[in-house]
Amino acid sequence: MDYKVGLLGRIALLAVSLFLLSYFMINGSGVFIISLFIILVLAQVILLLRYSENSFKKVRQFLDNIKQDDYTNVYPVKFDGTETDDLHIEFNAILAKLQEDQAEKEANYQYFRSVFQHLSIGLITFDEEGKVQIVNTAAKRMLNIQNLVNIHEVEKINKELHHAIHHLRTGGSELIKIAHPDGIMQLSVYVIELILRETKFKLVSLQNIQSELEEKEMEAWQNLVRVLTHEIMNSIAPISSLAATVKGDIEQKLDMNVAVTHSDMEDYLMALGTIEKRSEGMINFVSDFRSLAHIPTPKFQTIQLKKLFAQLETLLQHQFDNHQIILRTNIEPDELILFGDQNLIEQVLINLIQNAIHAVEDAVMRIITLSAYIDESGKIIIEVSDSGKGIEEEALSKIFIPFFTTKKSGSGIGLSLSKQIMRRHKGNIQVKSTLGEGTTFKLIFNA
Repeated sequence: MDYKVGLLGRIALLAVSLFLLSYFMINGSGVFIISLFIILVLAQVILLLRYSENSFKKVRQFLDNIKQDDYTNVYPVKFDGTETDDLHIEFNAILAKLQEDQAEKEANYQYFRSVFQHLSIGLITFDEEGKVQIVNTAAKRMLNIQNLVNIHEVEKINKELHHAIHHLRTGGSELIKIAHPDGIMQLSVYVIELILRETKFKLVSLQNIQSELEEKEMEAWQNLVRVLTHEIMNSIAPISSLAATVKGDIEQKLDMNVAVTHSDMEDYLMALGTIEKRSEGMINFVSDFRSLAHIPTPKFQTIQLKKLFAQLETLLQHQFDNHQIILRTNIEPDELILFGDQNLIEQVLINLIQNAIHAVEDAVMRIITLSAYIDESGKIIIEVSDSGKGIEEEALSKIFIPFFTTKKSGSGIGLSLSKQIMRRHKGNIQVKSTLGEGTTFKLIFNA
C-alpha cells in the first residue's frame, strides 16, 4: 500500500473515532462505550506513530550504514510502484555507487602503497606524536630494522639522523653518515611537512648517495690533481730551466778559468731574482691551498644584516668611489637577523662584492645590488648582483672549482672558499648569469 494512502486512511479513521467519542460523551452514553472508544483512539494513535516511525526507520538504517561504511545491505524491491519501492531502489543505487567508490579507493590505496614500498628511496611518514604510519622496504633496509612503530626509535640507530628528522622543516635537507652492516652509508635526508584533516604529518625521504659521493670525490680529486700539476709545472719548469742555464754558464766559466764580468753578474742576479719570484709564487699558491683546506669551524651568533651591510658599504666605499660604482642595498624585513659566523659571512660577501667590482669595470652602468629577504620556504637569502658583462656558460660550470679563475690576476680560490663556508653553515651558494646583463650570486641559509 502507498505510504500516503495508508497515512491518510489512518488519520481519517482516527478522526472518525474522535468524532464518535465526542458524540457519545455529549449524549451521555454509558461508561463502557466511552471507555471502549477512548481505548480505541489511544490504540489508533499508537499504531499511527508506529506506522510513521516504521517509514523513517529504513532511512535511519540507511544513514547508519553510510556512517559505518557498510554498503553491503540490500533493500527489498517488489516492483509494485509504491513510493517505498522507489525509495528502496534509490537506496540500493546509492549503496552500490558508494561500494564501488570504496572499492576503487581501496584499490588506489593498495596501488600507491605497493609503489611506496618498492621505491628505492627510503620513505617514512609519522604524526606529531611520533607514531609511524608507513615505512617502506628501502627505509627498513637503510636503517637495518624489521619494523618501526615510533620515530623516536631512530635515536637508538643514529642520534644525528633522529635530530635531523625532528628539526628539519619543509624543504630542508641534511647529509648524515650512518653505520650499516654493508658499510658506511651517506644518507641525504629530506623532509616535507603535511597537514591532512587538521593533523600534521612529516614525510621523510632517505637516499643513499654514497656511490654518487665517491664518484664526485674521485672527480674532484682528479680536477684538483690536474690543477695542482698544471700550477706546479708552470712554476717549476722555468725555475728548473733558468737554474740549469745559470749552472751551465758558471760551470763553463770555471772550466775555462774565465773571470766573471760585471755584466754576467747582473745576469746571474736577474736569474736568481726570477727564481726567487717564482718560488714566492709557489709559496703563495701552497698558502692559498692550505687556507682552502683548513676552514675554521663557524662560531654561530645573531647577525643583524642591516648593520652588516652598512659595515661592508663603509669598508668598500673607497673602491666604489674610485670605480664610480653605485651600491644599492635592500633588506626585507628591515630588521632581518641571520644566525651564523659574522666574520666568515663577511668574508664571503667581501669576496662576492670584489668579484662584482671587477665585473662592472667595463660596464656603462656600474651598479652593484646587495639584498636580503626570506623566500617562500622560509629560508634567508642574501643576493649580490651586478650589471656587468656576465659569465660565459662554459666558465659558469667551473667557477666553484678550486684555482679556476676568469681574472687575469687571481688565485681562483675565493668562490671555492665561499662555497665551503656556506656548507659549514648548512647552506648553499648559487649563481645565475646572463651575458651582457649581469650576474647574481645567491647565498641560501636554511633557517
